[in-house]
Amino acid sequence: MQTYSRVADLRQALQKARSQGEKIAFVPTMGNLHDGHLALMRAARSYASTVVASIFVNRLQFGPGEDFERYPRTLAEDREKLASVGVHALFAPDEGEFYPEPQSYFVDPPELQHLLEGEFRPGHFRGVATVVLKLFNAVQPDVAVFGKKDYQQLMLIRAMTRQLMLPIEIIGFDTVRAEDGLALSSRNAYLSAAERAEAPRLFCALCELREAILCNGTQNIEELAAAARKNLDRNGWKTDYLSVRQQSDLRVLSQSSGQQKLVIVAAARLGSTRLIDNLEI
Repeated sequence: MQTYSRVADLRQALQKARSQGEKIAFVPTMGNLHDGHLALMRAARSYASTVVASIFVNRLQFGPGEDFERYPRTLAEDREKLASVGVHALFAPDEGEFYPEPQSYFVDPPELQHLLEGEFRPGHFRGVATVVLKLFNAVQPDVAVFGKKDYQQLMLIRAMTRQLMLPIEIIGFDTVRAEDGLALSSRNAYLSAAERAEAPRLFCALCELREAILCNGTQNIEELAAAARKNLDRNGWKTDYLSVRQQSDLRVLSQSSGQQKLVIVAAARLGSTRLIDNLEI
């Protein structure tokens, strides 16, 4: 596996691969890799002959008081993990390379950026969309693979790619979980032992709510979601949101007749750690 820190060197290497008929799949990350990330890399190998990963902790998507400075940087260990699953190239620029001048041009997503996560993390999706577009321009992949754990992010990137007519296929990969159901996340490392034992309750709450909806329908859906939130809060959580939304646009349920594809989305703090999860219905 080759590691590139400069955009020009990465582009030169990938141009050579394209000239030899290689198809390129891309998996962007912020590093501190876990089995969920590695599953994305393995999935990418099924879509293309050349797999490129990136590691870049993007300052633009962190708000004031968030964990940009303490976000784990584990490049040496990450390189070993990526090589072990057959990644061909790693793009790991520093801030000076990726933001050689103050970023004054941004991708400003539509209303979707202000819902749910966007309500609690203003500007987050503006930073995400901007860095992903820059990464897409650096790598110029045929396929890009993202995890469904960041459900709203995946929807936003799909819409951006479609509306800006980028020639990239966006693949959503199912959330990878620990045996007890906790969605794998780099931020799980912030949990104390007691908090880690409690953390699976979030996914349990989503599963119970899904079963209640499947059994009872959507007539009392707000009451069911409110009960799930109260149950979490009784057990020491601070719930930002736990809501049932339409998969198509993450809006609250419409009153139109017929079955709708739904998703339960949630974000809650356990101690100082903020966890997110979702479950499709």
